[in-house]
Amino acid sequence: MSLTPETRARIEQILAAHHVVLFMKGSPNAPQCGFSAKAAGILNGLVDAYGHVDVLSDPEIREGIKLYGQWPTIPQLYVAGELLGGSDIIEQMLNSGELHEALGLAAPDRTPPAIEVTPAAAEAIGRALANAEDGVVLHLSVDPRFNARFELKPASGHEVVAEAGGLRFHLDLASVPRARGLRIDWVEDARGAGLAIHNPNAPAPVKSMSVQQLHDHVIAGTIDVIDVRPAHARAFAPFPHPHEVLDEESRERLEALPKDLPLAFLCHHGNSSRQAAEYFRGLGFHDLYNVEGGIDAWSEQIDPSVPRY
Repeated sequence: MSLTPETRARIEQILAAHHVVLFMKGSPNAPQCGFSAKAAGILNGLVDAYGHVDVLSDPEIREGIKLYGQWPTIPQLYVAGELLGGSDIIEQMLNSGELHEALGLAAPDRTPPAIEVTPAAAEAIGRALANAEDGVVLHLSVDPRFNARFELKPASGHEVVAEAGGLRFHLDLASVPRARGLRIDWVEDARGAGLAIHNPNAPAPVKSMSVQQLHDHVIAGTIDVIDVRPAHARAFAPFPHPHEVLDEESRERLEALPKDLPLAFLCHHGNSSRQAAEYFRGLGFHDLYNVEGGIDAWSEQIDPSVPRY
């Protein structure tokens, strides 16, 4: 397979339009594979905006970019028209400081994060380390959704090392700001025993909101409502107050809203709206509500003129 002149011209036009371009699966706020999520998570922590192309929605570019840069996998990061590499190379360049230099940024802050480890957790982790192979160290990573992961593997030499509870945690640079203030505990309950991690940087959980509370907030103008129902359901039983609609056309605009904006998600009964709210929580929004009972409860308890279905 060869790269057609038309596809080459399209790629070069994209590269000319953006200093930084990530060819990926999905979008930075909704990556569709783990490798794309890693690459986008790194860039999101370094720059406010960058060009991106969803190769899943453009098969021509998906195959063409592999031929253009002679790189067989996705994602691919280009800076100033030059291919830097895929997710593993992006991570390596981040930890070495080369990515900051390529992006024209100041050298990375390597101040170790303050981490709290309870004695019980330190003892449990210490027992695991006692059986580790020679040459491996304890790595701690925190992904863009603030999920923490421990791993035993050799040190690369570029990690940031944080000491707590008599333990040494090796962190990649992307994880450092997400791990500041992390508290690691060991809990035993009816579900069993294991580590419990509290991260103060993670967005607050989605909160429940009754239809009466929604009514009061709507009247006061203190919340934005997002209706996640399909078009036919919205047409049959419309929410009778100003609101936003979540669909493919509006998704990107809504994802760019201020992260501290109070948002209430509404659906038929409150199930798909909670899923949508959790998705926005993963994007960093931290004042989110799920309307329990959905439009059905609204019709039953607040406004009977709204048809039930």
